[in-house]
Amino acid sequence: MYDYIKGVYTSKTSSSKGCFLTIENNGIGYVTEVMPRDYANIEKTGEEGKLYTVLLHREDKMSLCGFLHKEERDIFLILTSVSGVGSKMALVLLNEFQSSELIGLVISGNYKELTRAKGVGPKLAQKIILELKDKLMNYNNTAPINVEKSVIQNTQAMEDAQTVLISLGYEREEIKNAFSKAMSVLKSDASAEDILKESLKILSV
Repeated sequence: MYDYIKGVYTSKTSSSKGCFLTIENNGIGYVTEVMPRDYANIEKTGEEGKLYTVLLHREDKMSLCGFLHKEERDIFLILTSVSGVGSKMALVLLNEFQSSELIGLVISGNYKELTRAKGVGPKLAQKIILELKDKLMNYNNTAPINVEKSVIQNTQAMEDAQTVLISLGYEREEIKNAFSKAMSVLKSDASAEDILKESLKILSV
């Protein structure tokens, strides 16, 4: 329903229930639950900003989750599609790991590292990897994106990174442009995680 809200941060509150920012747009204040990392990045109220949002509709209430970066909102949506992972758990995971790191752990099947996140045990970690790896890597993809003068020797890494980005909702032209810019800072043996990390930085601007 809401893609993003652009306005002024009018208040911020933190408690055992979570971190919340109120962003005002056209006289309406929207209370959004955010990650502690995003909460800390908003140093004071009165600043203008933009939150990418997810509307959560439960039987007893409706609420908003907000993110400073689009890719984290998109990964949140994929995380909450896993049975047993609610909005609170998804926020914990995204706060513990950078987007590219989290995706890298899923792709590599490193469930033990996922248990670093509070409340994530080995069984849930393995379930997350089992379900998410399938969603991220088996997306109905088309031909690989060709990047002119690519320095990356591992074409499989580029294809894996492309598949993940398409599954997150990015268009092929956006990905091609991000790859082209990422090539200037990546090594020839860059892994899919390396390519994703640099590409997500570019795409989130």
